[in-house]
Parts: sequence; structure tokens; C-alpha cells
Amino acid sequence: MIKEIKFTDKALKQIDNLLSKKDKGSFFRIAIKGGGCSGFQYTFRFDTQKNDDDLVFEKNGIEVVVDKVSLELVHGGTLDYVEELICSYFQVTNPNASSSCGCGTSFSI
Repeated sequence: MIKEIKFTDKALKQIDNLLSKKDKGSFFRIAIKGGGCSGFQYTFRFDTQKNDDDLVFEKNGIEVVVDKVSLELVHGGTLDYVEELICSYFQVTNPNASSSCGCGTSFSI
């Protein structure tokens, strides 16, 4: 089975907007780290170096990088960009998560 993560048009538009303010060669990275109130925590950042275990997902000319271990935890998920009255944020809909915290930044499997 091929592991992948999907991206909404809103997420890609926001990533593209943010990348336009970064150094040339920058890309958006999704990673999962231990911690958070539910066990694992989503992290989103901009990076300029790819590692040997990174997988690159490209859509509409926008590169999103996920390392193999993190992809195991979010495969089949979707990255979205949510805009609400008081805040905006990236959100992962993760079919592998058995529970998540109230703020949506961490999850357990």
C-alpha cells in the first residue's frame, strides 16, 4: 500500500502564500513528535534541507515534505487550513488517530 497524505486547496493556497515570504528553496514540512497532551504532536515548519527518509508530495508546484516515520502516523489523512473568527491554523484530519486533544494539535493511536 502506498502511503500518502492529501491537501485541501485552502491548505495549499496558504502554504504557497507563506512560502512566497521565505527564502528560495524553502518547503513546508509536516512532522510528528512525541508529546502533547494526547501522545503525539503535529508540527508544521518551513525547511530548506531534505533528509534521506523524507518523502516529497507535490501538487500545483507546491512541495510538502513528510519523513517516513511521520507518514506512517498520518497516512490517509488530509491537511487543511482553517480560518475562524479568532484564529487560523493548519489542521490534520487523521484516520489513524483513536483520540485527539481538544485543541487538535495532538493525538493518540
